[in-house]
Amino acid sequence: MLVVGAGPVGLSAALELSGRGVEVAVVDRAEGATLVRAGAMGHTPRVVEHFRRWGVLQSVRREWTFPPEWNQGIRLVTSLVGHELAPNRRPSFTGARVSSEEALRRPQSAVQQVFLRHLDQRGVRVVGGWRLTGLRQDADGVDAVFEDGRVVRARYVIGADGGRSAVRELVGIAREGERAREKRLRLIVRTGDIADRVGPAPSGTNIVFNERADGFLAAVSTRDWRVYAGPFPLHHEPSEAELLATAQAAFGFDLDLELVSATTFYHATRIAETFRAGRVLLAGDAAHVRTPGGNLGEGFGDVVNLGWKLAAVLADQAPESLLDSYDQERRRHNWRVADYALARSRRSQATLSAIRALGVPDDADLGSDAERRRAEIRALIGANRTGSDGVTFDERYDESSAIWYDDDPGAPWRADRYVDDPRPGHRAPNGLVDPYGDTLYDRVGDDFALLVLTEDRAVEHDFAAAAAARSLPLTVIHLTDPSARDLYGTGNFLIRPDQHVAWRGTVLPDGGAAAVLDRVVGARRAALAAAGGER
Repeated sequence: MLVVGAGPVGLSAALELSGRGVEVAVVDRAEGATLVRAGAMGHTPRVVEHFRRWGVLQSVRREWTFPPEWNQGIRLVTSLVGHELAPNRRPSFTGARVSSEEALRRPQSAVQQVFLRHLDQRGVRVVGGWRLTGLRQDADGVDAVFEDGRVVRARYVIGADGGRSAVRELVGIAREGERAREKRLRLIVRTGDIADRVGPAPSGTNIVFNERADGFLAAVSTRDWRVYAGPFPLHHEPSEAELLATAQAAFGFDLDLELVSATTFYHATRIAETFRAGRVLLAGDAAHVRTPGGNLGEGFGDVVNLGWKLAAVLADQAPESLLDSYDQERRRHNWRVADYALARSRRSQATLSAIRALGVPDDADLGSDAERRRAEIRALIGANRTGSDGVTFDERYDESSAIWYDDDPGAPWRADRYVDDPRPGHRAPNGLVDPYGDTLYDRVGDDFALLVLTEDRAVEHDFAAAAAARSLPLTVIHLTDPSARDLYGTGNFLIRPDQHVAWRGTVLPDGGAAAVLDRVVGARRAALAAAGGER
């Protein structure tokens, strides 16, 4: 297996596949990793669930780049040293946990370092300086051709090489969606020692609203900060002085800043027309670029969905047609999230325009008029704030050939709302299965699982036999906790390796468990061969 692209999504694909026993290599056009740049920093509880299964969560937690006490929630402020514009939803020191996993903030560079170390321990090769120039597919594999004439033969190729993906272009996959009307830049700026102005434990994550700056001001290390600049016309190339002036406005006081990096991004939607072209598959920004906010998590979601399917095909546990469900599931999901993100962005820009029309008072102005305007600004921000629990957790697949659906349509998807839902196609509700910290997902692990919430074991026995007949690992989990039964109901639930419900029922359909597995994993190769189909 060849992965093109050594960013976080490409490295996570190598983690996912190597953890399933697949031989994999990663190549990148860059000579080395770019580890001091603006990238994702916030990781949702869903992403943390992936980190936990990959076995890297504790390593990511330990990869501090600034003291943990700098994480004080997300503050909405006029500047780093300015006025609060909304209540800070900061967790209490003594507050109870409300989720099996909590959100995590670590710079993208820290996550990459962890992934690279773990891949090195597994003997997975990650090399730079390999510029892809050609892809040739046949019935058995793909020849990847590189600029220096080297050719690598692989059964499949994953393109995780970013928004300007060479893989996507070489296989001729176009993109759909709305183009940007303007552009913005993510900056990394480096400070000196500013503790005398901000204290020894400043807020590491802030969203700034003032006359010059808006958007994130977030610590990447004790000296490096991410800050946004723009919007600018698409043709405009801002000077370094212009960018640093915006950054200084976000801090709210005079300080010397060094511009370390500047990365352009757009409020737009560009999604590949398909995520699969034969033996070539796209993941992460190569497949979908959209308005920022959770993009890296969606890339990890691609990897988790695709990894078990590729491993099953390579192990002759499933036909190649199973890979069609990757495009069916992930592309629809990404369109849903992209539409929400673009609408949210436009609401935010309208709010910012209204704020600036009011006039953001100078931080030093404590007069009555300034306080009145700040109160109006708080009201504008509060009116535009909505939840995003649906975006984080409601990763439902509702039009897939690899799900056995039932007749219950359930509630429609909403970006701002999530309720645990065990219907087929949904992420299986997670929770503790013992008082010592093990979760349902820990028990599911990397394989299929049958969740049993009934005393009747006939379905369990049939699934165990059907899985064994096709050498498909299956974990049987008995849950007797009354709260689990209140949530799931009674019966049996087949959970896929990506933690989605594939089937549920108290009795099996015609054809038994074998028929369910034929739907979820694909018809067995032996049966296909006997029928003269796929070898």
